[in-house]
Amino acid sequence: MMKLADYSKLHKAFSAIETLDAETVWPEEASPLSPKEAIHRNFWPAGFSSGIAHAGIKTGRQDLVIIKSDQPAAAACVFTRNLCCAAPVSLSKKTFHQSPSAIQAIVCNSGNANAATGQQGLRDAEKMAGMTADAIGIEPGGVLVSSTGVIGVPLPMEKIEKAIDSLSAVMLEDSCANTAEAIMTTDTFPKFFGINVSLSGGTARLCGIAKGSGMICPDMATMLSFLVTDADIDQKLLQEMLSDANRKSFNTITVDGDTSTNDMVAILSGNGYTIKADSHDADIFYRALESLMTFFAKLIVKDGEGATKLVEIHVEGAATDSDAEKIARTVANSNLVKTAIHGEDPNWGRIIAAAGRSGAVFNPENTTIRFNDLKILEPGYRSDFSEDDAKKILGLGSFSITLTVDDGPGQAISRTCDLSKEYIEINADYRT
Repeated sequence: MMKLADYSKLHKAFSAIETLDAETVWPEEASPLSPKEAIHRNFWPAGFSSGIAHAGIKTGRQDLVIIKSDQPAAAACVFTRNLCCAAPVSLSKKTFHQSPSAIQAIVCNSGNANAATGQQGLRDAEKMAGMTADAIGIEPGGVLVSSTGVIGVPLPMEKIEKAIDSLSAVMLEDSCANTAEAIMTTDTFPKFFGINVSLSGGTARLCGIAKGSGMICPDMATMLSFLVTDADIDQKLLQEMLSDANRKSFNTITVDGDTSTNDMVAILSGNGYTIKADSHDADIFYRALESLMTFFAKLIVKDGEGATKLVEIHVEGAATDSDAEKIARTVANSNLVKTAIHGEDPNWGRIIAAAGRSGAVFNPENTTIRFNDLKILEPGYRSDFSEDDAKKILGLGSFSITLTVDDGPGQAISRTCDLSKEYIEINADYRT
C-alpha cells in the first residue's frame, strides 16, 4: 500500500483515471479494472511482479523499480529518436536487438536521467543491468535499463547498488500503483491501469505504468511506459502491434514540444494463452493495446506541467495524412495557441496562423474551425459565433479543436494541453 504521505497523489490519480475511463470507448472485449485494485500486488498479470526501493537519488521517496517476468518473455520496444539519447537507451537498444525473445526484467531509476554522461554513463547502465540480474537470478542479457530525471549528472551508483541489494532480500511484490509512483519525476500523480481482454480461448490481462509531465513531444514514444501481459505473443507480431499502437497513441501527444533523451516504451508478453498472427484474437488484443496506450497518453497530457486542460486537435480534409499531421502538431505545439487556451480566449487567428506555418499545402480560405461542435471560423474567413458559448467550451477540462482545411482524405489527431505560469515555475528551477 502507498504511504499516507502519498494519498494525495493517489487521490489525484484515481480522479484522473476514473474521469478518462468514463470518457473512453473501450473495445467490447476489454473490461477495465478498477484503479483501486492496482494498490494490491495481484493487479499484475500472472507470472509478473514488481519491486520498489529508496536509493536516495531524490529525497524522501522511492526511486528505483524492478519489473520481473518469471520466465524469459517476448519483448517489443520503441526508443527515442533524439540524437542525444541517454546511456540506458543505448544499452537497452543493444540488449533488445540481441535477445528480443528472452527479456525477463526492466530496471528503472528516477531522479537522474544518466544522459549526456559519456562512457561512464554507459558503464553505469551496464552495472545496473548486471546488479539487477544478480539480484533476481537471471542473465544480464535479459534486463532492459531505463532512467529518468536530470540530464548531465552521473548516477550515484553506490546508492543504486544498495537499493538493488535491498530488493534481492525480499519478494518482488509491490503494487502497480506503487511501481508507477516510483518512476515519477515532475508528475503530480502516478499513472497506472489495466484491462482484462476476452479472447476465444480465455482471458488475458494487459496492464502497465507510465510517467511523463514535461519534456513531452515524443518522436516514437512517451517519457516512459512499461506494459506487461500474460498473453503469449510471437515477438515479431508483438513488435508490429506496439509500433503501430505507439504511432496512434504516444506519438500524438505534446506538452511542450521537447522530445526527451530517455523516451522508451516496452511491453513484455508470455506465460499464458497463445495469440496467433492473422487471427481474430490478434485483432482484439491489438485494439485493447492501442486503447490502453492512448489512455496512458491522455493521462500524460492531462498531467502536463501546470496543465489545466486536455485538448484534442483534429485535422481533416487535408491532401494527405502527412499534411494533416503537420498541421495538427504545429497547432498543438504553438505556445500562442496554448496560452490562449489557458486564458480561455477563442483566438482563432492563432490557430489558423499556426496551421499556415506548418509546411502543409492547403488553402487557408477554405478552412473551418470548430471548438467541439461550435463553428468559430467558416470558409472565406467568416467568423460569427457567440463568445460566451466559446468561453464555456474553453472552460471545460477537456474539449476538441477541429480544423477542416479542404476536402481531401488526409486526417490526423494531436493531443495537447494549455500553457500556464506554473509550467514556467516548475521548469525554471527543475535542476535545483
